[in-house]
Amino acid sequence: MTDVQLETLSEFTTCDISDGLQNLYGIKDGGYFPNLCQRSGERKSGSTVGKAYTVLFAHASDERPAINYIDEIPSNSVLVMAYTPELQTSVAPYTYVNNAIFGGLMAARAQKQGVNGTVVFGRVRDVGEFTDLEYPVFSYGLSAVASKGVVKPVAINTSLSIATSSDIIPVDNSGQLISKSCGKRKIAIAIKEGDYIVCDIHGMTRIPHETVDLDRLITYIKGSIEVDTLIAQDILNGEPAEASKIKYRVALEKLKD
Repeated sequence: MTDVQLETLSEFTTCDISDGLQNLYGIKDGGYFPNLCQRSGERKSGSTVGKAYTVLFAHASDERPAINYIDEIPSNSVLVMAYTPELQTSVAPYTYVNNAIFGGLMAARAQKQGVNGTVVFGRVRDVGEFTDLEYPVFSYGLSAVASKGVVKPVAINTSLSIATSSDIIPVDNSGQLISKSCGKRKIAIAIKEGDYIVCDIHGMTRIPHETVDLDRLITYIKGSIEVDTLIAQDILNGEPAEASKIKYRVALEKLKD
């Protein structure tokens, strides 16, 4: 990711990114990871953007030794932290761990290294310190207790598998629902080191670096925003929404070629 690409992506919302991934690359979930809440660093416009620097946490009994993940994070990255699959659940509170794995001291160190923000698929603490630092943090939940003796970081720059129930509702061959209980389904979405992360008040989207051409995506999103602006103006002028969409969105089809 070049500095120009990073700056341009930061001008978009996660909604813009998801629309681009759905419409241009056919990614049904739009790269969106549900259930994350913004804890600090809210921007009036635009998003927190960077390459994913991934950290995997496991139970304290895991045979792998604890590692130092915080002191060598590349600048302009987004720190992404998650648990091994057995510590995750696809329904609230989305992890069995009640302890926080990220706090004020870690935020200060990350910010000092030029990290753009942190995403925690778990709990965090010291929200007041995040706010004072104006450092962007996103998480499933909050806690008051540290992780000592409960979980530990065991790997960096590794693929993270995130449990979610946000997939299409499963049906059988006749079109009937297999189960009405989301809690009985556990679908995993991967985040890989080097994927592009975009966060704002809506949560987080991931741009898979192996399959997405950033320049192509950026060009499409710019065109999509221009078209939506024209449609919005028509609606404000009393025009029917569907007719306006048909009129303007034909131009977006050309950007898919």
